[in-house]
Amino acid sequence: MKTLQTLSFIAASIMTSTAFAADFSFDRPGSGIGTGITPVGQLAWEQSLPSVSYQEGKVDGIKDKTLTLNGDMLLRTGLADGLELQLGWQGPVWQQYKRAGSKKETNGLGDVSIGLKKAIDLKDDRLSMALLAEAIIATGNDEFTNHDDIYSLTSAVAYEFSDLIGTSITMRYEAQNSDWAVTAIPTIDYKIAGKLSGYSEFVYRKAESQDYEYGLGTGLIYALNNRTQLDASIGVDLNGDQKSYNGGFGVSVLF
Repeated sequence: MKTLQTLSFIAASIMTSTAFAADFSFDRPGSGIGTGITPVGQLAWEQSLPSVSYQEGKVDGIKDKTLTLNGDMLLRTGLADGLELQLGWQGPVWQQYKRAGSKKETNGLGDVSIGLKKAIDLKDDRLSMALLAEAIIATGNDEFTNHDDIYSLTSAVAYEFSDLIGTSITMRYEAQNSDWAVTAIPTIDYKIAGKLSGYSEFVYRKAESQDYEYGLGTGLIYALNNRTQLDASIGVDLNGDQKSYNGGFGVSVLF
């Protein structure tokens, strides 16, 4: 109950902040978020096709491998100038686990999320900011859920150096029961040619009573028009001896 009250206070603070309608941008791909807000009366649909992750490690000296595919999605709609509602779903999930010559396959549904995202006016044409208050509700099947709800506050600040290059940093603060975690994601965005652009990011995460986690990610974005984009991404975790990779394809449409 205390956590819910805290999230409600954060959401109320965001809604009363001075804001402006930032230029719209999709939040995928990548681990961070953008500063763009969906215009009032419009709907953005961001869909993976699918997302893929692969882990390889050893337990008691025996190698195991886990391959996971999920069709995560995010719906965004404008509620007011500079304010949007987000509804997310980690989607249907399929997983294959291999160890010592045996193979096990499972499938199910992931958790859902709800959030409010607010643009903050920094009085600078090149500098933009947004805050996202979000709750991930543990509604998924046992194999694909966080088991306990996660409440988070995320900030994103972006600076556009020119039409060709920009930088941003996403900071995410999470609470799950009495445990906390913080994630920092500095990102560089760059135009490649015509409708093709790319991004590269570094992911740092520290959770309570756990080791530091690091990762690298990069991807390509192709704008079919000003309302539709395709994306492809790949990433690697840099944590100890265990191999861990992620990536996938996606499509985003503004209706």
